[in-house]
Amino acid sequence: MASAKENPKFPIEKLPVLQDAKASKKWLILLAVGIGTFMSALDTSVVNTVLPVIRAEFNSDISTIQWVVSVYLLVVSSLLLAFGRFGDLRGHKKVYLLGFIVFISSSAMCGMAPSASGLIAFRAIQAFGAAMLAANSPAILTANFPSVQRGQALGLQATMTYLGLTVAPSFGGWLTDLISWRAVFYINIPVGLIALLLSWRFIPEDSKHKAQENFDYLGSLLFITGLILLMLSLNRGHILGWFSITILGTMILAAILLSLFYQVQLHRDSPLLDLKLFRSRIFSASVASAFLNYICIFSIMFLLPFYLLQGRELSPTHAGLILTAQPIIMAIVAPISGTLSDRIGVKIPCVMGMLFLSLGLFMLSQCNETTPVSNVVLSLFVTGFGTGVFISPNNSALMGSAPRDRQGIAAGILATSRSLGMVIGVGLAGAIFSTISAHYQTSHPDQAFYFGIQTSFLVCSSLALLGALTSAINTRSRI
Repeated sequence: MASAKENPKFPIEKLPVLQDAKASKKWLILLAVGIGTFMSALDTSVVNTVLPVIRAEFNSDISTIQWVVSVYLLVVSSLLLAFGRFGDLRGHKKVYLLGFIVFISSSAMCGMAPSASGLIAFRAIQAFGAAMLAANSPAILTANFPSVQRGQALGLQATMTYLGLTVAPSFGGWLTDLISWRAVFYINIPVGLIALLLSWRFIPEDSKHKAQENFDYLGSLLFITGLILLMLSLNRGHILGWFSITILGTMILAAILLSLFYQVQLHRDSPLLDLKLFRSRIFSASVASAFLNYICIFSIMFLLPFYLLQGRELSPTHAGLILTAQPIIMAIVAPISGTLSDRIGVKIPCVMGMLFLSLGLFMLSQCNETTPVSNVVLSLFVTGFGTGVFISPNNSALMGSAPRDRQGIAAGILATSRSLGMVIGVGLAGAIFSTISAHYQTSHPDQAFYFGIQTSFLVCSSLALLGALTSAINTRSRI
């Protein structure tokens, strides 16, 4: 009798036992990536919670200690595209595992930091590891899940992100009270080691695509430098003044470097950023929609604490509980929407998600000094629901429209759009709020604060509508 391996009518890959093993392995891959995603999200958010404690221990001024957060954001954002491309050339698993090693070791250094300047330096190193993880995790999931489950996998990864953001404030406060602020960095060591071991054991080795291609070092240098300068100007513009010499000069230099980067990419055989990806209408629309979504979400995260704490004079604990409404609903809805999009396609969930986000932002734009807190919570549920519906299908569309040998670039672009959306969202919201509040300070001093908040949310509601339009541009609903 011919064996199963020899009989073409009974191929070994269709044996039920092997199919079950393969199915189990992909979920273990998701578990490994999910733990890493949760750890990164937790660490990104938890540091904001303990920053006042760190400042007090080091006796540092605010302008210095804020770089603990800013340097991390700047370094991560500038390196995402480079490490995504490096994953395409050298293997996503290798870069991903190296990211864990860098992140875990630098977390230990952060916990042992002897000064504020030392902590800032170690956070910059930690950002290298975080960039390696963020730039390669979507590519790993896309490669190991079939297209009919891609939305579900990316949705579950998004859930781990939102869970990390949700528990970070309370968890960070609890660890700091129980042990020390240093514990919020030390906790990354056991969690990271578990994720590292799972990733090493279960993520399969990926072949290097187009091994003859070389890494674009010149393009990387131009992009990293230009993006850091751009984000630095956007991050500090509402503080130093958008028309100050420092901000204008930084923006002009960033524009020159990024223009040079664009020209270099046009003439590279193996570019850092393959501009051909943007010839796909689905890819371009997905990137634009993701960028607009993140602008809106981070505008809420920036402005709403001011409204709750300063405008409504709520306690930090009460305000924190209210703010968890959005990430909680996002965590619940994202995997459901991702699974649904695998069956019905991505266009309808993406469009509906951005429409709900626009509605929630419009509801927030109606809030004033007498608005019931329940209305604020309801508005956050609507914005969280919209983002949860949108994010998984849109990520699936973006990753699914990129060729296999450009998955790292696609993942890097996705992560970069998130970081740029964060910075521009905060900068835009801060600029609108400051301008409108100052304008009405003389004529309506009691309402100037609320006018600034309302106008900012109304502008973001319009941006979400634009995001619904870009989501509707896709010529196909299935990827």
